[in-house]
Amino acid sequence: MLHHVSLEVAPGDVDAAIEFFELLGFAHIPAPDPIAPFVTWLEADATQVHLIHTPEPTTPVLGHPAVVARDFKATVDTLRRAGYQVDDADELWGEPRAFALMSSGQRVELMAAPPPPARS
Repeated sequence: MLHHVSLEVAPGDVDAAIEFFELLGFAHIPAPDPIAPFVTWLEADATQVHLIHTPEPTTPVLGHPAVVARDFKATVDTLRRAGYQVDDADELWGEPRAFALMSSGQRVELMAAPPPPARS
Protein backbone atom coordinates (compact mmCIF):
# COMPACT_ATOMS: atom_id res chain seq x y z
CA MET A 1 0.00 0.00 0.00
CA LEU A 2 1.29 3.44 -0.88
CA HIS A 3 1.06 5.68 2.18
CA HIS A 4 1.94 9.09 0.79
CA VAL A 5 3.29 11.09 -2.09
CA SER A 6 5.50 14.16 -1.59
CA LEU A 7 5.25 17.19 -3.85
CA GLU A 8 7.63 20.13 -3.82
CA VAL A 9 5.81 23.46 -3.53
CA ALA A 10 7.15 27.00 -3.26
CA PRO A 11 6.30 28.57 0.11
CA GLY A 12 4.05 31.13 -1.61
CA ASP A 13 2.04 28.33 -3.29
CA VAL A 14 1.34 26.25 -0.16
CA ASP A 15 -2.07 27.81 0.62
CA ALA A 16 -3.25 27.30 -2.97
CA ALA A 17 -2.05 23.67 -2.86
CA ILE A 18 -3.97 23.11 0.37
CA GLU A 19 -7.11 24.56 -1.24
CA PHE A 20 -6.64 22.32 -4.30
CA PHE A 21 -6.34 19.13 -2.27
CA GLU A 22 -9.19 20.13 0.04
CA LEU A 23 -11.39 20.33 -3.08
CA LEU A 24 -10.36 16.71 -3.72
CA GLY A 25 -11.50 15.67 -0.24
CA PHE A 26 -8.18 15.88 1.62
CA ALA A 27 -7.98 17.45 5.09
CA HIS A 28 -5.02 19.39 6.46
CA ILE A 29 -3.46 17.38 9.30
CA PRO A 30 -0.56 18.21 11.64
CA ALA A 31 2.91 17.19 10.56
CA PRO A 32 5.39 15.97 13.20
CA ASP A 33 6.78 18.90 15.19
CA PRO A 34 10.43 18.54 14.07
CA ILE A 35 9.49 18.98 10.39
CA ALA A 36 6.27 21.00 10.66
CA PRO A 37 7.90 24.31 9.65
CA PHE A 38 9.02 22.79 6.35
CA VAL A 39 6.07 20.64 5.27
CA THR A 40 2.29 20.55 5.08
CA TRP A 41 0.45 17.26 5.34
CA LEU A 42 -2.98 16.43 3.92
CA GLU A 43 -4.94 13.20 4.28
CA ALA A 44 -7.94 11.42 2.76
CA ASP A 45 -8.79 7.98 4.10
CA ALA A 46 -5.41 6.23 4.47
CA THR A 47 -3.60 8.29 1.82
CA GLN A 48 -1.50 11.36 2.50
CA VAL A 49 -0.01 14.12 0.38
CA HIS A 50 3.04 15.81 1.84
CA LEU A 51 3.81 19.27 0.50
CA ILE A 52 7.51 20.02 0.87
CA HIS A 53 8.08 23.77 1.12
CA THR A 54 11.06 24.63 -1.07
CA PRO A 55 12.08 27.88 -2.74
CA GLU A 56 12.92 26.15 -6.04
CA PRO A 57 10.46 23.27 -6.46
CA THR A 58 10.79 20.75 -9.24
CA THR A 59 7.69 20.18 -11.31
CA PRO A 60 7.69 16.97 -13.37
CA VAL A 61 6.41 17.31 -16.91
CA LEU A 62 4.63 13.95 -16.92
CA GLY A 63 5.00 12.46 -13.43
CA HIS A 64 1.93 12.92 -11.22
CA PRO A 65 -0.10 11.53 -8.34
CA ALA A 66 -3.51 10.08 -9.18
CA VAL A 67 -6.60 10.49 -7.02
CA VAL A 68 -9.80 8.47 -7.25
CA ALA A 69 -12.60 11.05 -7.11
CA ARG A 70 -15.63 9.55 -5.39
CA ASP A 71 -17.97 11.73 -7.47
CA PHE A 72 -15.88 12.28 -10.57
CA LYS A 73 -18.14 14.74 -12.41
CA ALA A 74 -18.81 16.85 -9.32
CA THR A 75 -15.09 16.95 -8.49
CA VAL A 76 -14.15 18.05 -12.02
CA ASP A 77 -16.91 20.68 -12.00
CA THR A 78 -15.82 21.96 -8.57
CA LEU A 79 -12.20 22.33 -9.66
CA ARG A 80 -13.20 24.13 -12.85
CA ARG A 81 -15.50 26.52 -10.96
CA ALA A 82 -12.61 27.26 -8.59
CA GLY A 83 -10.50 28.29 -11.60
CA TYR A 84 -8.30 25.24 -12.02
CA GLN A 85 -7.45 23.92 -15.47
CA VAL A 86 -8.90 20.43 -15.86
CA ASP A 87 -8.35 18.57 -19.14
CA ASP A 88 -10.31 15.46 -20.02
CA ALA A 89 -8.20 12.35 -20.72
CA ASP A 90 -8.93 9.14 -22.56
CA GLU A 91 -10.96 6.63 -20.60
CA LEU A 92 -9.12 3.60 -19.31
CA TRP A 93 -10.82 0.36 -18.17
CA GLY A 94 -14.13 2.02 -19.13
CA GLU A 95 -13.83 4.85 -16.59
CA PRO A 96 -13.41 8.60 -17.17
CA ARG A 97 -10.18 10.37 -16.26
CA ALA A 98 -8.88 13.93 -16.33
CA PHE A 99 -5.75 15.87 -15.45
CA ALA A 100 -5.94 18.94 -13.24
CA LEU A 101 -3.18 21.50 -12.85
CA MET A 102 -2.39 22.85 -9.43
CA SER A 103 -1.63 26.59 -9.45
CA SER A 104 2.03 25.67 -8.94
CA GLY A 105 2.02 23.64 -12.17
CA GLN A 106 1.95 20.06 -10.89
CA ARG A 107 -0.39 17.68 -12.67
CA VAL A 108 -2.81 15.52 -10.71
CA GLU A 109 -4.72 12.74 -12.42
CA LEU A 110 -8.37 12.39 -11.44
CA MET A 111 -9.93 8.96 -11.91
CA ALA A 112 -13.56 7.93 -11.57
CA ALA A 113 -12.43 4.48 -10.39
CA PRO A 114 -9.16 2.61 -9.93
CA PRO A 115 -8.20 -0.07 -12.42
CA PRO A 116 -9.50 -3.54 -11.74
CA PRO A 117 -7.15 -5.79 -9.75
CA ALA A 118 -4.43 -7.45 -11.80
CA ARG A 119 -4.88 -11.15 -12.33
CA SER A 120 -2.05 -13.46 -11.35
